[in-house]
Amino acid sequence: MKTQRKQFVMMSILAVLLAAVLAMLNGCKKSEPQTMAGHEEHQHAMPMAEPAKAVEAAKTAIAEAIVQKKCPIMGGPIDKTVFTEYRGKKVYFCCPDCKPKFEANPEQYIAKLPQFKQ
Repeated sequence: MKTQRKQFVMMSILAVLLAAVLAMLNGCKKSEPQTMAGHEEHQHAMPMAEPAKAVEAAKTAIAEAIVQKKCPIMGGPIDKTVFTEYRGKKVYFCCPDCKPKFEANPEQYIAKLPQFKQ
């Protein structure tokens, strides 16, 4: 239960940070006139890549907040240099021998991985 609460708190904090970043990115520039006169003559030049990058960064931060600490095969502490990607998420292992075992039948180990619980 503590883990779920920590995840909820972390996701809440990240959501607030994301909202703040998006609010900053969507605001008008200070150099623009504050009056409505002549407002139709120009358009706000807001590159779409900036908000998309902020959203992607927030998604990555949320994903990283759900931390895998144990190898799904052996149950030991993970080695961050030994991993594979599955369904767009990194799965870490304690040693190189565990990686092919996971890759042979990943669905057998999914229940042990916090990044796939939601």
